[in-house]
Amino acid sequence: MARPTARVLALLEILQSGGTFSVPDLARRLSVDERTVRRYVTHLLDLDIPVEARRGRYGGYRLAPGYKVPPLMLTDEEAIAITLGLAAGRSAGLVTDHAATENAAAKLRRVLPAALARRIDALLVTMDVTGPVRQPTPPDAEVLLVLAEAARHRHPVQLTYTSWHGRSSERDLDPYGLVFHHGRWYVTGRDHASGSVRTFRLDRIGTTHATAGAFEVPAGFDPTGHVLAGLASVAYAHDISVLLHTSLAQAQRRIPPSVGTLTEVTDGVRLTTRAEHLDGAAQMLAGLGWPFTIEQPAALRAEVRALAARLLTHADAGE
Repeated sequence: MARPTARVLALLEILQSGGTFSVPDLARRLSVDERTVRRYVTHLLDLDIPVEARRGRYGGYRLAPGYKVPPLMLTDEEAIAITLGLAAGRSAGLVTDHAATENAAAKLRRVLPAALARRIDALLVTMDVTGPVRQPTPPDAEVLLVLAEAARHRHPVQLTYTSWHGRSSERDLDPYGLVFHHGRWYVTGRDHASGSVRTFRLDRIGTTHATAGAFEVPAGFDPTGHVLAGLASVAYAHDISVLLHTSLAQAQRRIPPSVGTLTEVTDGVRLTTRAEHLDGAAQMLAGLGWPFTIEQPAALRAEVRALAARLLTHADAGE
């Protein structure tokens, strides 16, 4: 709970459990000093929540007897987590009743503050999810919501960004859309400095805010396709070209655009891609189950042979 708002809500949650709590106890639970606890109580009073102060040896704070708080109070991060969890469960087929999921989402939206509900609606409209989630890299919730609103309402943003080699810069961006791929969030759009469409990882964005102006998304622009194509073109240690002896339709069903480029040729489908480690490429080819011809690099053939030898050793171990 890094933000004061989250701690104020945490204080309310503690008081809801009933009884009187001393200031030192509340300070310990919230990981703040006693003066800050008193300031948080003032915030609750400003919201017309009747917190009573009791003096004396056994004094402290409690909610007024008979007071009933709203049934659900969530921080921005908690609301995002629940909303995205419902959306992910529905898209992944994890839920048994889609109507129940939609009803739960509708109930959640009704109890959210109007401003937060609008921002979450913008997130659901502008986001896309591709590929399995491996090791999630969560962005800052405020960054995610600001970019979602800007993408939905076509407002430019200014952001601070730290590249993979640690260099920080300020960017002006027209955010065309948000994409969630393999545990990471990306935003893609026109970078004002370069004039070209660029993709940025949200976990590398420090701060962002909407700026004056408006923009139009180019007709037919596909944020997901652009992000996946960009990821596939990232420089790696090895350039790979493999002829897959299968049809283009079969290859497209098994190999996503983020892995590489598929080109139909006379003898099958050519897969061109890049890899940092050839052992992973060998395992991918073996897992496809189709005959293949390695065109380059020659070192990949050695990795495939080594993988085959390991598999034979494991297969023979039980005989």
